[in-house]
Amino acid sequence: MSFVDHIHACNRWQPADFLSFVVHDEALGSVRRDFAATLAATGDDFSLHGDALHWASAPTGFDACSDALAGICADLQRRGLVSHLHGERYPVTPGPRDDARFLIDRACAPYFGIRAFGQHLNGYVRRPDGLHLWVARRSASRRVYPNCLDNTVAGGLPWGIDLRENLRKECLEEASMPASVADRALPVGAISYCRDSDRGLKPDVIYCYDLELDADFEPRCNDDEVAGFFLWPAQKVMALVAETDEFKLNCNLVIIDFLIRHGLLGPEHPQYLELVQGLHASLPNSSPARF
Repeated sequence: MSFVDHIHACNRWQPADFLSFVVHDEALGSVRRDFAATLAATGDDFSLHGDALHWASAPTGFDACSDALAGICADLQRRGLVSHLHGERYPVTPGPRDDARFLIDRACAPYFGIRAFGQHLNGYVRRPDGLHLWVARRSASRRVYPNCLDNTVAGGLPWGIDLRENLRKECLEEASMPASVADRALPVGAISYCRDSDRGLKPDVIYCYDLELDADFEPRCNDDEVAGFFLWPAQKVMALVAETDEFKLNCNLVIIDFLIRHGLLGPEHPQYLELVQGLHASLPNSSPARF
């Protein structure tokens, strides 16, 4: 296990295994070939041609498309073709999240290879012996990565809420962190990766935040998503990332980014350039393609 192994694990996929998901002649996602064939064989909503899956019945307009896809996803869930519905809606976009064409249920986004956005925050404390990071332990009831270690605060970025307000919401829900504390978080960049998952392709973007916390502040879980928090020396967290798979997969990348920016993982490391470049993978359908 090494730092770069996590980069590779988050970017493991074969483009040949996927077809473009095309809506109104624009490529907006990537669908696994077997799932595309199933969709094309079940009704008149989808068709296969031009080496792509086309949403043949897509209506015109943001709301109409969003509502129509919600009905399709509900039907796919009833048939057992998608595992579940989340209830939050994500933008379907080939670029920034505010350039959405329509919306899709969060749980269905990977099935169609839709770009997803999230926010992860590293809370840290300065001590005489160096930086310490607050690390969360995911609860045993989580659907994905139960009991794994996590960033201080992390969550998806649904449609209809701006980044600052969503960060406040996540900080309160996961760490009992009031808005007056959450608002001190500094946006420090974004990472991107693309991997083949159980449900399909995940071309994801994570907005990263740093938050220096007072020594007497202790995060507390405010819902059932976090089992507890630990304040660990950055060197211990660094070793856990470098030597184990205890963290939720994409959280490793957020911590690697933190370590690089804070000078704890420097250019003398033999993987340094590969890590810096690997945190910003190119995503499929980054610019609209016409079919």
